[in-house]
Amino acid sequence: MQDATAGAFLRLVKIMDELREKCPWDKKQTIETLRQLTIEETYELTDAITDKDWKGIKEELGDILLHIVFYAKIGKEQSQFTLEEVINGVCEKLIHRHPHIYGDVVVNDDEDVKRNWEKLKLIEGKKSILGGVPKALPATVKAMRLQEKAKQVGFEWENKEQVWAKVQEEQEELFAAIESGNTNDMEDELGDVFFSLVNFARFLQLDAENALERTNKKFIARFTKMEEAALQSGKALTDMTLEEMDDIWNTIKRSS
Repeated sequence: MQDATAGAFLRLVKIMDELREKCPWDKKQTIETLRQLTIEETYELTDAITDKDWKGIKEELGDILLHIVFYAKIGKEQSQFTLEEVINGVCEKLIHRHPHIYGDVVVNDDEDVKRNWEKLKLIEGKKSILGGVPKALPATVKAMRLQEKAKQVGFEWENKEQVWAKVQEEQEELFAAIESGNTNDMEDELGDVFFSLVNFARFLQLDAENALERTNKKFIARFTKMEEAALQSGKALTDMTLEEMDDIWNTIKRSS
């Protein structure tokens, strides 16, 4: 099995070498031109995961693996690093950050593992426990990561009831800001509500980003069906009242 996996990987590397040499499009690419494509491939993978589309997950993982090999190829051309160095680098990192497997550190559960991981990163030179959170992450994902990291030093509520009380507190502050009419305060307080809701989702052991995306997909599916139902009745949505659209929406909602 290992030989088959190694053979498949080397086949991909060989194809990448050939494309970089012979294909006009592949020859033209740089790390900058690949960046947006990599972001798109990553989102396509997350879509497949949300849909539990295993065939799609397999395909998108292949696309991302191709991008990794592509970046390594460019890195070698620029005399910056090799694919071997990339692979060995992550291997060494994994060994160093899992002393409970490759050393004599004892852990009781996955939370101990995460705490040790963050401590090791600080020892390695990270200035803040929050330093490893990418700036470009979507806001919901970033909120989850920030909260998870803060948890590793004990900055955490004790139970979900306390977190929900915080959600309600933030809601009250939002309503007060709305009453004041100050849009800057309203935006700040709305952000606090979102942040506290993400924290509540985390205490429920739910992925807030995935939960919202499931709702997005559900809305798209129901709205599309509503458009189809309207056309079948001989009307466009723009010709309907809100009450008529709401009746169709509720019918679709009951059947889904």
